[in-house]
Amino acid sequence: MGSSPKKMVILVEDLYQVLEVWYPFLRLQEAGFQVLTVGTGNKATYGSKEGYPCQVETSIEKIKSSDVDGVIIPGGYAPDILRRYPKVVDLVKKLYQEGKIVAAICHGGWLLVSAGILKDQKATCFYAIKDDLIAAGARYVDEEVVVDKNLVTSRKPEDLPRFVQEIIKLANKQ
Repeated sequence: MGSSPKKMVILVEDLYQVLEVWYPFLRLQEAGFQVLTVGTGNKATYGSKEGYPCQVETSIEKIKSSDVDGVIIPGGYAPDILRRYPKVVDLVKKLYQEGKIVAAICHGGWLLVSAGILKDQKATCFYAIKDDLIAAGARYVDEEVVVDKNLVTSRKPEDLPRFVQEIIKLANKQ
C-alpha cells in the first residue's frame, strides 16, 4: 500500500443501511486504511434505518478530494438525502474524474446518478433503482460486484464481502 495508509471516506446521513457503513468501515481499518465517516454537517450523529447511531468524524465542508483516496456510498435511504447536498455530489464527481475510487452499494447508486458519472459505465445496484441507473446512461448488470475503471458497485448487504475485497484490490493498484 505504500508508505502512508490509503484514506477512504464513508458518507453518512440518516436512514443509512447499518451493515453498508460498518462492514466496510471495520474491514478497511483491518486492512490498514484510514477511514473517516463524513456527514452532511447537519449534526454530529446520524441514525441508521434501525436507529443505530454513527457519530461522524467530520463534515463534507472539511473534505477535499485531494485529501482522500476514495469514497464509499452506503445504501439505505441515506443516498436520497446525501444527493441533496451539492458539496456531497461535487466530491463524488471530482473523485471519479480524478480517477480515485468511487464505491456505491445498494441505493448508493442514486448519488452516482446525481453526480452524472454513469454514462457508458458498467454498474449494478439494488434492483429497485436499476431504472434510474439505466436512465443515467449506465450499462446495468445484475452481478454481486462490478468494477469499471475506478467505479465499484454492488447490490445489497449480502454482497459486502466481495464489494470490500474489490475496493481493497483497486486501492492497492493505485
